[in-house]
Amino acid sequence: MRIDRIDLYHVAMPLIAPWRTAYGEDHEVHSILCRMQCGSFAGWGESAPLAAPCYSPEWAGGVFAVLRDWMAPAIMGRHLAEPHQIQDRLALFKGNPFAKAALDQAWWSLYATATNTPLYKALGASRDCVPVGADFGVMDSLDELLAAVDQAVAAKFPRIKLKFRPGWDLPMLRAVREQHPRATFHIDCNAGYCLSDLALFRSIDELGLAMIEQPLAADDLIDHAELQSQIKTALCLDESIRGLRQAEQALALPSCRVINIKPGRVGGLTIATQIHHLCRASHTPCWVGGMLESSVGAAHCVALAMLDNFTYPADIFPSTRFYREDLAEPAIQLCTSPAGVPSVQALDCLPEPVPSRLKKQTVQHVAIS
Repeated sequence: MRIDRIDLYHVAMPLIAPWRTAYGEDHEVHSILCRMQCGSFAGWGESAPLAAPCYSPEWAGGVFAVLRDWMAPAIMGRHLAEPHQIQDRLALFKGNPFAKAALDQAWWSLYATATNTPLYKALGASRDCVPVGADFGVMDSLDELLAAVDQAVAAKFPRIKLKFRPGWDLPMLRAVREQHPRATFHIDCNAGYCLSDLALFRSIDELGLAMIEQPLAADDLIDHAELQSQIKTALCLDESIRGLRQAEQALALPSCRVINIKPGRVGGLTIATQIHHLCRASHTPCWVGGMLESSVGAAHCVALAMLDNFTYPADIFPSTRFYREDLAEPAIQLCTSPAGVPSVQALDCLPEPVPSRLKKQTVQHVAIS
């Protein structure tokens, strides 16, 4: 496929309610949409690094600039028939996985469209439905959180993730566990703690969690390995896994027993599938995370989640969970498995932005041809 044109859109998508974590608070999701064209075929990708460099060193404005000035021109006019070829062309540029992901995922969408192949099948998946979990950020009160958890348990979500940060940590977690002693929970610390907080994590050991996600620094593997050796609960790495190399090192140390794979964070679907295969070969469970993308990016997460070693319920949400109106159609919807568990079905056709909504939410746009 020869890349004839690339359109980049920096968008700001208003959230229904602020999303609060250990690194801050987002009122809208800043994301980069990429439309890639080959002849009469086009595909859409999305990468959502957020507005500020707080989750990672990247941020939407910077990702837009590096794509516009360097990465998109590097592949313009090139014949890219295999997924590794786009990664090979971008390898010269150090880091910037969120920027690379926008192009990588647009290529996969373009390939799926041009070959009339559902994306999940193009990635090598054989199943077409997977369970999903429920997630709750930091809320205004503990009563509000407990009520939300009650609803999630009643809806039979197979696991529940709780954001965990100083001031919203052990007392909150103990209250939730006391109310639901048998439910599956894990916490996400978003790099909010240090190795000196070992006593806190040993207390968490008593609460029977499925895992502790990214407790320590976003760029760390060594301290995570030390922490994992000192506690019983499995550690899961998120922000620390920026690509295949970090995943290999994390498993070798070992810094964790579980890996969260977000296509945007690791550089796209090509790298995400490589990390999945690495985890499968080492018998390490992994699961699909998300960045509150529109249905464009969420659909890529859905397709990825169909691979067989994603054994922990995914962070994939219905569009209505965060947005009054999704930027793209069709919106992401959940279904119910025969066992009554909230699930997501693989999509045969990928969502595309609604032009009027895209225009309204676009911060900046550039066309490269």
